[in-house]
Amino acid sequence: MPQRLQKYLAKAGVGSRRYCEELIKSEKIFVNKKIAVIGTSVEAGDIVEFDGKIINYHQESLKVIMLNKPEGVLSSSKKEKNLPIIFDYLPKIENIKRWIAIGRLDVNTSGLMLFTNDGDFANFCMHPSSQFDREYLVRARGLFSAEKKKSLLNGISINGESFSFTDLVEGQKIGTNQWFSVCLTSGKNREVRKLFESVEMEVSRLKRTRFGPIFLPSTLRKGKCIELGDDEIKLLREYGT
Repeated sequence: MPQRLQKYLAKAGVGSRRYCEELIKSEKIFVNKKIAVIGTSVEAGDIVEFDGKIINYHQESLKVIMLNKPEGVLSSSKKEKNLPIIFDYLPKIENIKRWIAIGRLDVNTSGLMLFTNDGDFANFCMHPSSQFDREYLVRARGLFSAEKKKSLLNGISINGESFSFTDLVEGQKIGTNQWFSVCLTSGKNREVRKLFESVEMEVSRLKRTRFGPIFLPSTLRKGKCIELGDDEIKLLREYGT
């Protein structure tokens, strides 16, 4: 069955539909050796190429898996400095040709990461308009105060960019360290760490415990995966609409 080229590219994991539309407008996509244009449709047997590579996508039933990412693991598909990568921990499932990460965690952050075989669904979950909130467990060192809490919730400008938590709950304090539970809706690079650093606190441990309606089970050990059920996938679809 024919489908729009930008939808085909998005499902193959090239990028969001808008990004794929820009690639088409920039004449960077070829279909059957010809430059594609907006409005092009593709079907079985067509050869789609981008950046000198053939883009293959075959309709599969939607799958989503969760990984409890360990610290010291890169959220990347490329090896660097002999560090392990998240894809080293993912299972091989029959008929699943590739996993696409729904967002990232920095190398020293552990916890919940989601992966799917559908690039369009991954982009839906990551797009700012879907407003998926993320919850983290944080251990930070330094003096905390009501004034600092107010700043973190109201928003702080860092290098001209605004950062803030949507919620912050104070937890146990041990010596100079204190635990916090924080929530935010954006997935900016190192956002949690930058926010605490802006109020002169150092994050010594960071773990994502929730993505939208999906919580990290306490029984899922670091480096292990589980597959989400249909009901959980439905929750993700409904949460972002």
